[in-house]
Amino acid sequence: MPIEQSIPAHQQQVDGAAPRPSTELRHGTLSAGFITLLVISAASPMSVVAGGFPIGIMLGNGAGTPALVIAALVLLMMFAAGYTAMATCVTSAGGFYAMAARGLGGAAGGAMAMVAIVGYVTLQFALYGILGAVTAEALHAQFGLTAAWWVCALVAMATVAFFGYRQIDFSARVLGCFVVAEYVVVLALDGLILAHGGANGIHLTSFTPAAVTSGNPFIGLLFCFAAFIGFEATTIYGEEAKNPKRSIPIATYAALILIGCFYSFSLWCLVLGAGTDQVVATITALGDPTNFIYTLSQKYAGESFTVVLRVMFIMSIYAGLIAFHNASARYFFSMGREGLLPAWLGFTHPVHKSPHRASLVQTVLCAAVIVAFAVAGADPVLNLFAWLSNLATVCVLVLMIVTAVSVAVYFRRDSHGHGAARTRVLPLLSAAGLALVLVLAVTNFHVLTGASHALSVGLLLLVPVGAIVGWRAARRLRATEPARYARLGQDWS
Repeated sequence: MPIEQSIPAHQQQVDGAAPRPSTELRHGTLSAGFITLLVISAASPMSVVAGGFPIGIMLGNGAGTPALVIAALVLLMMFAAGYTAMATCVTSAGGFYAMAARGLGGAAGGAMAMVAIVGYVTLQFALYGILGAVTAEALHAQFGLTAAWWVCALVAMATVAFFGYRQIDFSARVLGCFVVAEYVVVLALDGLILAHGGANGIHLTSFTPAAVTSGNPFIGLLFCFAAFIGFEATTIYGEEAKNPKRSIPIATYAALILIGCFYSFSLWCLVLGAGTDQVVATITALGDPTNFIYTLSQKYAGESFTVVLRVMFIMSIYAGLIAFHNASARYFFSMGREGLLPAWLGFTHPVHKSPHRASLVQTVLCAAVIVAFAVAGADPVLNLFAWLSNLATVCVLVLMIVTAVSVAVYFRRDSHGHGAARTRVLPLLSAAGLALVLVLAVTNFHVLTGASHALSVGLLLLVPVGAIVGWRAARRLRATEPARYARLGQDWS
């Protein structure tokens, strides 16, 4: 239906009145470089290397983890082949759900839209938990100040809300500074470890078959895939890209390659720093695996560098929050604009052209969850972060599988000049590989989260429940407003 018809009559412009609310984002704002920075920030590379991978090394295949990162990268590059091909044909802030709607129909799109919201919003909840905990610990360690984790989280939330309310390029510039600083600091530590020759010399043991298959490589592989979450968000910025048909594919491949190479190289250096035979025992003995990178920093760089690492850890999580806040806001916005959620979510700020209403809604949701966990006395890391970050991983895996199938179906009707390998073979192969990873994630969910079997089942049920809610919303839209239903997933740029 025309955009004007989706705006309530009392909000439409009349002579002499203020301009009506807009349903359009700020076009031509983001270059491929800015989009790459946004999605790398969402992946939070520093926080993953310092916080996630030590646990993956301990529970997974130990010294062989750097090789598993490469395996995950190869599968995701296969997925990206079809994903970027479809991105040249679909320009919508709806991202995954727009592709699902164009390939498999509006009902499938509605289902995936709600799964995306569940995934990205719960990941924000999780990141606020670990940000609050790490910040509170740092304040106490460096200044002797005692602050509740939830106070730190809420203060950070207020500033994230400010960035989400403003123009997207404003957020991108802030994130760009954070990302560059993250890479410089971690790579500096990598260089110092190599310069000292590590614990037992420089070698490639991590990439041997024996190292890759040691321990539990399936658990290790799950941590590797979780580490890449965020790269897929390139398509949601299609409407704001300067040249979406060129910028989105470039940003997707650039983000994947930069993140994957950074992870594999840095993990290899950290393993060398601890020693391939001692790395698992070293992490296990720490009690808190997130201190692993700090112990290596103390050994190879000194106290001052370790303080810088602690600051960068916090900044990395914070950058990830800004990026995921922007991503989630665009899903809420798209669903409101297309009729799957209340229409008032689908308007943008008259000056900043940002999805400001959707941004405020998720800020309220995040605040409510943080306060609830605080009142319940739950642990911000072992409960809030561990439970919900892994739930988000499951959601993204579901989204990627459905999107890969959607790509194959979409291009079956018209290849749009793309080859069969890119539009059918690689998407279906990646869907099969990602489905295997999803099965591993679901069957090992209680191991990944540390939750009971009952709680694990309850958390996992949120995924199909969300899909059903979205599917029913789309079916209801088809019955009441078939013209709007037919527009689900269509371009708005």
